[in-house]
Amino acid sequence: MLEESLLSFALGGVAWVLWLLVGLSLLCVAVAIERAVFLWQNRTPTHALNAALLKFTKADDLQQLDRDLQEIGGAESRVLLAGVGAAEKGASSVEEALAAAASIERMRRERLIFLLGTVGSNAPFIGLLGTVLGIIKAFQDLAMNQAEAASAVMAGISEALVATAVGLLVAIPAVILFNLFQRVNRQFLGRVESSSHVLLAYLKADGVAAPSGFASSKPPANAEA
Repeated sequence: MLEESLLSFALGGVAWVLWLLVGLSLLCVAVAIERAVFLWQNRTPTHALNAALLKFTKADDLQQLDRDLQEIGGAESRVLLAGVGAAEKGASSVEEALAAAASIERMRRERLIFLLGTVGSNAPFIGLLGTVLGIIKAFQDLAMNQAEAASAVMAGISEALVATAVGLLVAIPAVILFNLFQRVNRQFLGRVESSSHVLLAYLKADGVAAPSGFASSKPPANAEA
């Protein structure tokens, strides 16, 4: 009973596998577009951010830094704004606030990227499954039609190998996109860490403190994704 059910499933052909791969490829395209738009909308101009930090180290003015960061915008500015907002409580609080904000931004940036990695690593196996199912069907056709054995087997195997090819065509771009987004996120975290250390080093070295009652007027580290 079980053997007959499995054989019936195998003889269903590779069409459903191909449609599955097509669906996965469309999913990867959608994820890549959504992530690219998100990263673009949350970008921080590097030159403007560096200029704001340089102005702060020269003027010792946290309120001005707060205004500059809000004007610049972007994920890196949000992380630094979280640190500026905690400046009244001391450098150790700033350090914790920066780490928490950076962690939140990292999770926002990594959302859905795992799908690209999953598809990239598994699409070849899905294609291979389709090939195996196609070969099974080809030999079943051979058993049912001995008169045209060679043509039946060749046609079936040729159709089956298409699944493996499609699986690779889906997997390779998915892996490339996954690695690309991972690289962009690592670069972001590196820039955030560098900027945070600049802010922390200056606060710890010079004992710069926020005016009494000062807090960033825009603490966006908990902004929704």
